[in-house]
Amino acid sequence: MSYHQARYDEPLLWEIEPPPEAPAAPEPIPGVPERLRRRHGVRWPELSELEVIRHFTRLSQMNFGIDTNAYPLGSCTMKYNPKVSELLARRPGAAEAHPGQPEATVQGSLEILWRLEQALGKITGFEEVSLQPAAGAHGEFAALLMIRAYLAERGELERRTEVLLPDTAHGTNPASAAMAGFTAREIRSKDGCVDPAALAAAVSDRTAAFMLTNPNTAGLFEPEIVEIARTVHGAGGLLYYDGANLNAILGVTSPGRMGFDVAHLNLHKTFATPHGGGGPGAGVLAAGPTLAPFLPVPRIVRRGRNFRLDYDRPRSIGKIKSGLGNFGLDLRALVFLLSHGESGIRRISRRAVLNSNYLGQRLGTRLPRPFRPLVKHEFLLSGAPLKARGLRTLDLAKRLLDEGIHAPTVYFPSLVEEALMIEMPETESRRELDLLVAAFERALGDTPEALRAAPQSLAVGRIDEVAAARHLLLSWKDLRERGAVLGMAGPTPEGATPGKT
Repeated sequence: MSYHQARYDEPLLWEIEPPPEAPAAPEPIPGVPERLRRRHGVRWPELSELEVIRHFTRLSQMNFGIDTNAYPLGSCTMKYNPKVSELLARRPGAAEAHPGQPEATVQGSLEILWRLEQALGKITGFEEVSLQPAAGAHGEFAALLMIRAYLAERGELERRTEVLLPDTAHGTNPASAAMAGFTAREIRSKDGCVDPAALAAAVSDRTAAFMLTNPNTAGLFEPEIVEIARTVHGAGGLLYYDGANLNAILGVTSPGRMGFDVAHLNLHKTFATPHGGGGPGAGVLAAGPTLAPFLPVPRIVRRGRNFRLDYDRPRSIGKIKSGLGNFGLDLRALVFLLSHGESGIRRISRRAVLNSNYLGQRLGTRLPRPFRPLVKHEFLLSGAPLKARGLRTLDLAKRLLDEGIHAPTVYFPSLVEEALMIEMPETESRRELDLLVAAFERALGDTPEALRAAPQSLAVGRIDEVAAARHLLLSWKDLRERGAVLGMAGPTPEGATPGKT
């Protein structure tokens, strides 16, 4: 194996140079209640620039990142984030604006957001767009709140209590439905796609909505999408679009053309903004005429050359987040769109589909593929044959880490035994695809013992997953004291102390 991740016994900044005694409390600010005032100052560590730079550089070298490693994560498009977008988002005029500033002082920022809304509306085929949601799951939940408000206005909420979703749905779909007060009901698939007969048998006057990703998590475009829309709307239900896989159809078709009523988008999955790592994220809501009046406030309104925030939307579900979206990520997305233009947007989806099919055809000679060979942006493999060698899909995924490749999505969707879901977006070259194929071949050709012991070249090795779940490491101190017991230390270099590698 040629890939070796760095390992450092890297302390916290506070441990590099213990801070001095706590300074005196700052002068009280008039109007701040006594119970909220500091009793002493902050004990900041006193470090040189060099020490800080080395600290964070070492941490980065003990991690996977899109700048250095391929991310073949199925259903979670991980693109390279263009540096031009980063540079523009970090300019003082963008990075230092405050969400509480008067509208007159942020006209440029409001125009950027308005222009992004217009572009995303054209891409999705919807009349109105809101950048308010904090992330995809937040947008998904907000979309169901919009559906709930629509049904309440029509006096149908007490009857329409069911949200239908296919067995290929993302896990957040049933969770959002439950949080919005609906009961989730699963619809079986046929050959990886929605079975129209099963859907027709399930819809009724209890149906509030059908949640669907298209292409779905098997990487397949739903060929009966027009019939699906007709069936759901015929029963009085609404059609919700999970935009996680929009990257496969950019500029070719749109949720609006398919008959959907509302959609959420993930800017990190399709428009090359940072993934967030738990936050902050950026979700987008787009809606057609039926649900547009229920979009969150404020809405950005243009009057001549001026822009303002409009809260006067009486049918809106209201404000769902402090501030207005995530401006830094919204700006990055607009830069990405302007850099490509309309023709470039279509090339993105076509290249993504080409990459997926090239890689799927090659890896399909090593592991079985459960559905039809031609796919969109991602594809599925089954690791079931590994069982004959006493192995699991998880072992293969861990072994790929030793090749410097982030593990694919495993065990999802559940309708495929020992599933691996793989996506290499349009940003990856043929050379990277061939390197991934070679890594798979080396991993599959390795001994069962080597696969079960992987990863061995990372900062953290194979952990005891049961022990890790039972004994959570919630602080750096926990890791120092109990990490070695759980296997969190990884392989221990000669002369090193277990638990500190």
